[in-house]
Amino acid sequence: MIERLRIRGLAVISAWIFGIWGGVAAGKGFFDLFWGEPEANLYAPQAWGFVSREQWLRYGGFELVYGLACLGLAWFLVLYSRRLPETIERAAPR
Repeated sequence: MIERLRIRGLAVISAWIFGIWGGVAAGKGFFDLFWGEPEANLYAPQAWGFVSREQWLRYGGFELVYGLACLGLAWFLVLYSRRLPETIERAAPR
């Protein structure tokens, strides 16, 4: 008995997952860097008293870099999936 395994599909699905997640994370990081502020500012008696601007920019920068890294990994998986065969056939395990 021979079974057929889909190989390229796994890389493509992984690329989609990393691409979507990277887009969300990079978008949130970009928003936090330029327009966002921590929720602590809404409830604190003094804005930027609990979380400093430097801490917030460091956090937003991390989110942006993390999102871009995920997008880069998604792009790499797309390029790598082009080298993979669509399917392979092998003997089924007993």
